[in-house]
Amino acid sequence: MRTYRYFLLLFWVGQPYPTFSTPLSKRTSGFPAKKRALELSGNSKNELNRSKRSWMWNQFFLLEEYTGSDYQYVGKLHSDQDRGDGSLKYILSGDGAGDLFIINENTGDIQATKRLDREEKPVYILRAQAVNRRTGRPVEPESEFIIKIHDINDNEPIFTKDVYTATVPEMSDVGTFVVQVTATDADDPTYGNSAKVVYSILQGQPYFSVESETGIIKTALLNMDRENREQYQVVIQAKDMGGQMGGLSGTTTVNITLTDVNDNPPRFPQSTYQFKTPESSPPGTPIGRIKASDADTGENAEIEYSITEGEGLDMFDVVTDQETQEGVITVKKLLDFEKKKVYTLKVEASNPHVEPRFLYLGPFKDAATVRIMVEDVDEPPVFSKLAYILQIREDAQINTTIGSVTAQDPDAARNPVKYSVDRHTDMDRIFNIDSGNGSIFTSKLLDRETLLWHNITVIATEINNPKQSSRVPLYIKVLDVNDNAPEFAEFYETFVCEKAKADQLIQTLRAIDKDDPYSGHQFSFSLAPEAASGSNFTIQDNKDNTAGILTRKNGYNRHEMSTYLLPVVISDNDYPVQSSTGTVTVRVCACDHHGNMQSCHAEALVHPTGLSTGALIAILLCIVTLLVTVVLFAALRRQRKKEPLIISKEDIRDNIVSYNDEGGGEEDTQAFDIGTLRNPEAIEDSKLRRDIVPEALFLPRRTPATRDNTDVRDFINQRLKENDTDPTAPPYDSLATYAYEGTGSVADSLSSLESVTTDGDQDYDYLSDWGPRFKKLADMYGGVDSDKDS
Repeated sequence: MRTYRYFLLLFWVGQPYPTFSTPLSKRTSGFPAKKRALELSGNSKNELNRSKRSWMWNQFFLLEEYTGSDYQYVGKLHSDQDRGDGSLKYILSGDGAGDLFIINENTGDIQATKRLDREEKPVYILRAQAVNRRTGRPVEPESEFIIKIHDINDNEPIFTKDVYTATVPEMSDVGTFVVQVTATDADDPTYGNSAKVVYSILQGQPYFSVESETGIIKTALLNMDRENREQYQVVIQAKDMGGQMGGLSGTTTVNITLTDVNDNPPRFPQSTYQFKTPESSPPGTPIGRIKASDADTGENAEIEYSITEGEGLDMFDVVTDQETQEGVITVKKLLDFEKKKVYTLKVEASNPHVEPRFLYLGPFKDAATVRIMVEDVDEPPVFSKLAYILQIREDAQINTTIGSVTAQDPDAARNPVKYSVDRHTDMDRIFNIDSGNGSIFTSKLLDRETLLWHNITVIATEINNPKQSSRVPLYIKVLDVNDNAPEFAEFYETFVCEKAKADQLIQTLRAIDKDDPYSGHQFSFSLAPEAASGSNFTIQDNKDNTAGILTRKNGYNRHEMSTYLLPVVISDNDYPVQSSTGTVTVRVCACDHHGNMQSCHAEALVHPTGLSTGALIAILLCIVTLLVTVVLFAALRRQRKKEPLIISKEDIRDNIVSYNDEGGGEEDTQAFDIGTLRNPEAIEDSKLRRDIVPEALFLPRRTPATRDNTDVRDFINQRLKENDTDPTAPPYDSLATYAYEGTGSVADSLSSLESVTTDGDQDYDYLSDWGPRFKKLADMYGGVDSDKDS
């Protein structure tokens, strides 16, 4: 037989259930009289019965943002096994169990301990179970149910940006899109109108409007002009609950800027401009600036200036300064006050970027009149030409006039002008000029062959104002005169073979002439009259400015005549005719059968006797090499320096040579001879320095022997002087020893050891003559003698 258990869950929906003052305490009397309950029961014969089909037993609702001071009642859990005797215990687990949601384990009442926020968590899934309190075993299967948090309108709409920035062209049509704003509401959009947002404009009318559902902002006024007002601040409100009363709202600010369009033409602030410029202004000099104003900005305010008409179309120009949008009027050509003093121009300013839809507003350009007055300045003289070219024959005499230059003052005063030659361009003072009329004449003779062109500079200066001067180049060409005779192009020396035949060509002659005739050179060659008769050679003129020397006879004998001197007359065909005589040397030589010269009498022409040039050069090089070797060897021998025995990179004076030799005692007779120190006379005559290689042998200076009674101080001073003057003395930092005890004393030795060896008594009476210091000693020795005598 099956046992059926019944599980009953009671809950309250829609309103907050009365809460307990303390957790898990008894409910107050505020519990609703009528509850909506769902009872689950069943057996083998009965089916599941629902009181209302619209309810689901496992889903419950709880309002968010509960503001009461007590816990919020959720519902009641009851099992049909509960007999009310306290044997069952209800357990709750799942989302927030024990923290957000608690259950009275005796009664099954479920409560919410904290205020819930649907926006944080909209659904909680919990599990309920009834267990035996004593055994802890479940008496009902675990049931899962859901608690949904019902939304209330507790969130206002929030815009995605605090401040929106937008632009729209000025003069736009009504309804032109500007920007779209968006606001979001955190409330549940599926429950009521808490999240339904509508938009409205709070500030910015009548210029702009907003669509209530989309948040699109559009223009609402026609022909909004940026030049009148550029910035607009629009405040948009977003309100939930569909905009109804009690709905929450949020606002945002939209900064709208009207962008510029080219709807304003340029305009000159005045119709006439007047400028002045000196006539000396060079091309490109700015005269003045004009500016047309344009209310637009950016490229819509760019202006181009042009000269459309007037008297100075070719004299002036106007350019646009891109930074300031000003028209800069400049000089295009040189001005002349004396020719024209006033110019009138019409300058036009226009926009390069024009929008066709605004052409109805009128032409986008404006014009102004510009008057330019030319000021007179004191100008330097002006030459009639930019450069002068003159010609003169090279045979012209001194003071011959070549030509003249002309300059005048362009000013109205017409000040007189004087002329001069820039001597830096005529250092030799070949030319001169008349200061009054500008005539050029020679001051020296000319020579075309020396210098063909003379380039000089002439200066014109106002007499009244010497600071005003100008210069002009003057080119003088020296014309040729036939004043030079033709001459051989080179020195001619040729030979003729002894076996030469008659009419044999042995040499071709050429001539040159320094002159430069207009028709070209035409030279003629002939033998001199004195050599024409009886000559062994003839001259053949080739009529092409060359001539050939021909033999007149067969065979020549070098032993009879080894050299022939042939005078040749060269003439030109210019006027006056110039001629010169040149001599050609012809040697008679022995030749081979091919006509090649082999040898000539006396001095060979090609192969001189004696040594060849190469041999002479080789001999000369050997001699030079030997001389250099001898000179170097002698210089090295002369410049050899002392070679120290002690080789060191440092100066020998900074070295200390240590001789670790203690000597062999008294029996070592080969050690240092101390006798020299005791006896000044025992100086080795041939003792020299051993630390250097001596250049020359210097005999040591022989010093006179000291007397037996010489004092030690005198000995040291004497030795010091010797070392200072001795060229063979040791280096500066060497140690000189002056050890001397003296050679004798008047009192002899006072030692008692020596008295034993004496055979007789000594007389000590002289001690009393040495003074008070020796009185005691005299008494001692003198007293002994007296005692003995007594």
